[in-house]
Amino acid sequence: MKRSIWPHRAASSLRRLTGADKSRALEFLARDPINSVLARVNVERMGVGTSSALAAMHRRDIEALAWDGGNIIPLGFSAAGLRELGDDILSRHRVACSILGPADQVLGLWEHLERSWSPAREVRARQYSLSLTHASPVVPDPQVRPAEPWEFGAVFPAAVAMFTEEVGYDPTVYGPTYARRVRELIRAGRTFVRMGIDPATGARRVEFKADIGALAGGVAQIQGVWTAPDLRGRGIATRAMASVVDQVRARHAPTVSLYVNDYNAAAVRLYQHVGFSRAGEWATVLL
Repeated sequence: MKRSIWPHRAASSLRRLTGADKSRALEFLARDPINSVLARVNVERMGVGTSSALAAMHRRDIEALAWDGGNIIPLGFSAAGLRELGDDILSRHRVACSILGPADQVLGLWEHLERSWSPAREVRARQYSLSLTHASPVVPDPQVRPAEPWEFGAVFPAAVAMFTEEVGYDPTVYGPTYARRVRELIRAGRTFVRMGIDPATGARRVEFKADIGALAGGVAQIQGVWTAPDLRGRGIATRAMASVVDQVRARHAPTVSLYVNDYNAAAVRLYQHVGFSRAGEWATVLL
């Protein structure tokens, strides 16, 4: 596991950040742009008032930071700091969708929340944080391209299938939020697809897709990778991912990252073949 770039020093106080703290928060996150990209997306959106960012402070310096939103993302806390963060979260009787980020942070915080928040839907205790900062050595698939807004009708079923396989439930049961997110990514040019014809129906369909789920600080984190089930095992995803990497680096960010479950051996091999290397270990607690 990559050693944390954050010092994990004991901090004197935990407080909620405001817009006045934004530059210091971004400076802290810049110490590890790959593993902090999800938090940075949110910090970059901070306005002038109180935010969802909590920070452990040492004098005027930020020593650790947690994004305290629907997803909790802890970064750089010492063991004592995680205990303090857990106590603060529990004192507000709040709920969350997940805890995710560097494994030592997520699992350390979960130790303090588990008794009150159990049972988790799933604890993914070992995930690989991977990154790539160069062109893929794999010949890219020329058929992979950004999805067009008019293709939403074909992209959305593939996105729902991916989410259901990965997270374990159909996101559409909670209303239109997921559909809005899919449309937003397509409009921003952040959903990449390879299109084809469904052999069963003759209709156009998505054969492969991937999204830039988070983009901040020169890092584009790929999420939502999916291949049509009947096309898996044919090498389509390898060349498609190589194409995604090259297009993302050319148009969006010089560093491409993602995280993958350690037990998904096929996906790990695919990403290694495309050129990704280990940047750390993550964990996710799905609530």
